[in-house]
Amino acid sequence: MQKKVYPREILRQRRRRLRWVTILLLLAAAGYLGYWWLTQREWVRTDDAFVAGHLVGVKAQVDGTVVEILAENTQAVQKGDVLVRLDGNYALVAMQQAEAELAKTVREFYMLKARLESLRQRLAAKQAAVMQVEHDLQRFKAAAGDGAVSDQQVQNAEDKLRELAAAIRETSAERDGVAAQLRDSGVDDYPAVEQAKSRLRRAYLDYQRREVRAPVSGFVAKRKVQVGDNLHAGAALMVVVPLDQVWIEANFLETQIVDIRPGQAAEIRVDAFGGERMYHGLVQGLNPGSGSSFALLPTDNATGNFIHIAERVQVRIALAPEELRAAPLQPGLSTLTRVHIADTAASALASKVSLADAAYRTDIYQHELDGVEDKIREIIAANRS
Repeated sequence: MQKKVYPREILRQRRRRLRWVTILLLLAAAGYLGYWWLTQREWVRTDDAFVAGHLVGVKAQVDGTVVEILAENTQAVQKGDVLVRLDGNYALVAMQQAEAELAKTVREFYMLKARLESLRQRLAAKQAAVMQVEHDLQRFKAAAGDGAVSDQQVQNAEDKLRELAAAIRETSAERDGVAAQLRDSGVDDYPAVEQAKSRLRRAYLDYQRREVRAPVSGFVAKRKVQVGDNLHAGAALMVVVPLDQVWIEANFLETQIVDIRPGQAAEIRVDAFGGERMYHGLVQGLNPGSGSSFALLPTDNATGNFIHIAERVQVRIALAPEELRAAPLQPGLSTLTRVHIADTAASALASKVSLADAAYRTDIYQHELDGVEDKIREIIAANRS
């Protein structure tokens, strides 16, 4: 016999079930709230974050035609490695011309020295001739009273004396002009020789720079150059990316940055690893403006209808070097980034960015002029008088 169920009993069972469902929902909400309060309350997160790094452009420094390419995309290169080689014919001709000009200038210097000495000797000879004419004039004047010497001879001696005086002034002026060019200069510090040295150094430098070298160590990307290309100075050839020097650029909403400070810890999960690998980092600083402030065409909210849009501010986060070595990252990868904002003692305007990385400096150009001074000394020694 079927048990009879009364409507009142049905309502009582329904209320009981609803009560348990409500209790479970409240417990779940309380549990989530507790979890958030204990683990998420002091964190801000964003998925608008990307891996950034140095993209070191390699450009031609002199004009020339590409004769050899020694690096390709994805290849690792070391600082100082030759990446592209240009033909050196024009640079060689220019250097030979500069050498010839230096030799010519050195010879001209010694010619001026010899000319100065010649003018001094000519001036001494004219001064001796003046003394002789003056003595003759004195004798002529003494003998003219007795009629032994004619007035014409006296007049001729006086004219000769004036002619010699004018010649002395001319020679003195010419001597002073040559002396003004030389002054107390030796061949090594003579201005024209210094100018010729500089031209030779420039030509030597152009000849050395026909080999385009990697300014930093890294991986090659965006190779544009081809064999046979006729390049001009400044032409972009390729990019070198040092993957051991990357960081995170996380764009947080303006409502999230109030407590973000340099030095705070950060956790980063990269989409490329499916979020399974976690990287750790430290906030280095906040950009001094929102993204729209640096846009090519900044918005003008003073015209037309205004729609309030939450702006984003870029935060730079340094990654742990040991984690990067274990699992390198490429610039441009998307990440999910969160920052622990518990410690707000530091100033938001402070910056912990370090310029000690190798990508901020290079020394591959310091020795490009090695050997040119020896060449200059050889040219000067070979053309001394």
